[in-house]
Amino acid sequence: MDPQEFVDAVREDNRTALSRLGSSKALYADTGGELEDEAVLGAAADRAHHAAEAFEAWGADESHGGAADLFAATADSERDHVETIADERGGYEPGDPPAVARHLRTVEGTAACLGAFVGWALAADNNAGQVVGYFVGQASPRTANAFRDLGEDYEAYLADAREVLADACGDDDWERAREAAGDAVKADYDDYFETLESLGVNPKPVC
Repeated sequence: MDPQEFVDAVREDNRTALSRLGSSKALYADTGGELEDEAVLGAAADRAHHAAEAFEAWGADESHGGAADLFAATADSERDHVETIADERGGYEPGDPPAVARHLRTVEGTAACLGAFVGWALAADNNAGQVVGYFVGQASPRTANAFRDLGEDYEAYLADAREVLADACGDDDWERAREAAGDAVKADYDDYFETLESLGVNPKPVC
């Protein structure tokens, strides 16, 4: 499979979940219903902090050089995100890891980790877009622009992942990677769904 075809297939496989994870309800779920500046920034920082920890662990254990470099570089980049968010927030202390970060720590094997990485990046990109929209709505252009800059990294992660996938995946690996990508999105989506239900909010869009 071509790496771009792989990413496109993951998007299509998870179209509904990714769409809902890119909705304003996703921020409501992330903040436990506390849709305020500090809570939004804290949730975004938690996502970045715990993703960085997961990718650092992957990089330390990874035998494929390109994948190890990708995971280590992403861990560094996500830590930079945490610092940026902490500056906007006036400080940050890590909270509980989100469900997707807990899931990432259970993934093993190069192909599965690369697939899960793609699923995570697609969902994270949608999340960053919602944070931008939130701060635009709050008339906070500086913070919105900061998250626009952070959001550009997710496309870069996907571009780098496509290069590594092309080198690391043989014919027997693509399906494993695709399944792992879907599992990562599902972990994020299931938490979104269950949290909104617990808050008394319909997780599905009302037409």
